[in-house]
Amino acid sequence: MPQHHHLEPRRYVYTFGGVPPAFHVGDGDTITVATRDARGWDDRRQPLPTTMQPEDRGFHYLTSNPCVGPIHVDGAAVHDVLAVHIEAITLTRDTAWSSQGAGMGSLTGEVPGRKLLLNDPLPNRMFEWQLDLTREVGRLELPDSQIGAVEIPLEPFVGSIGVAPRYGRVETTLAPGEYGGNLDCCETRVGATLYLPVWVPGALLCFGDIHAAQGDGELCRSALETSAEVTLRLEVLRGPTPQWPRLRDADWIMTAGSGRPLLEALQIAQVELLHWLCEEHGYDRQEAWQVNSQAGRMRIGNIVDPQYTVVAKFPRRLLPKAGQASAGEAL
Repeated sequence: MPQHHHLEPRRYVYTFGGVPPAFHVGDGDTITVATRDARGWDDRRQPLPTTMQPEDRGFHYLTSNPCVGPIHVDGAAVHDVLAVHIEAITLTRDTAWSSQGAGMGSLTGEVPGRKLLLNDPLPNRMFEWQLDLTREVGRLELPDSQIGAVEIPLEPFVGSIGVAPRYGRVETTLAPGEYGGNLDCCETRVGATLYLPVWVPGALLCFGDIHAAQGDGELCRSALETSAEVTLRLEVLRGPTPQWPRLRDADWIMTAGSGRPLLEALQIAQVELLHWLCEEHGYDRQEAWQVNSQAGRMRIGNIVDPQYTVVAKFPRRLLPKAGQASAGEAL
């Protein structure tokens, strides 16, 4: 019988893959756990203590996006699909930070460890946002502008969520790929289901990096980074196995493709969506491409991570009735 687990991490991880499981849960179980922000700060803005960081293995981790996990889902086998139903994201503090500067962001052309430009870097700057959790808005004071302050709606989502990659790879929690990862796409929010291909027994799910709000692309390199309590329901599905992450909510089916350049991410997402329409929803290949070209939508998840992410979206109202059921149904 499915259980509800309140997880209390003893350590957080900085990679997808390469770490033994910290938790075991069953197929159909629900988990609730507190996450830390992208810098490791908790709900009191306290940093991640050394004792809760990954074990020293003789090298330095990239210490961005500490994640909960790995979570071994009992019964998940290679070539299965892990359905992650996002049931709740509750922000746990009234502040969020965002940063911009050198070495990472849509205007730099760089990622950590690769300096590609000769011009002076962008200045490093931190921004402190106030979160009104009752009104569900974020407020930023603008002392150097003439308008005083701005407010934007809070739209929380899980920035980094994925399973262990295939072929024994180990990927930083800053990077996205076919395993999910740091997709930074606003669609991984409450009410959505994320479908991840299982590449290793138990899937080994990790997640964290909650964003209170973010524009398309995460242009400056950061969203509104904050802490949260997250509730997920985990379900193991038996094939067919997607090659890239898929999502479903009340209005859309979606695929997430990651790569560089941006065009490659777009092509991956669109080809995966085309496969989904044809193999499981009864569309002819050429006709699917025509309908998607006229009715589909796209969002840029990120253009700042080691791989860029594009989300391709197809309206559920144009699917056969079997594909229009509730967001929690089988893939």
